[in-house]
Amino acid sequence: MAFLTFTTRGGAPWTPKYLSTISQELCIGCGRCFKVCTQAVLKMMGINEDGVLCDPLDDDDDSNRKIMVIDNADNCIGCEACATVCGKNAQVHEPVPA
Repeated sequence: MAFLTFTTRGGAPWTPKYLSTISQELCIGCGRCFKVCTQAVLKMMGINEDGVLCDPLDDDDDSNRKIMVIDNADNCIGCEACATVCGKNAQVHEPVPA
């Protein structure tokens, strides 16, 4: 299977790998990935003990922890900056077939 391949400024081949999933089990909601993403791909959400996502700013929020979720997947440029700063390896990135 062939993937979309581009070149770096120096002419080396480069295949972008786009954010496809974030593990709810591994993510600790630290926000590092959110801070380095320049494309507004991610969003912080609350998650309750049943695994239901909720707004962390809602006063009726029954979340017991925060996690990062993919909010705008189409904005991802495949730079993998978010994966670089994730200490829990909670993200999966995949190339797009050509």
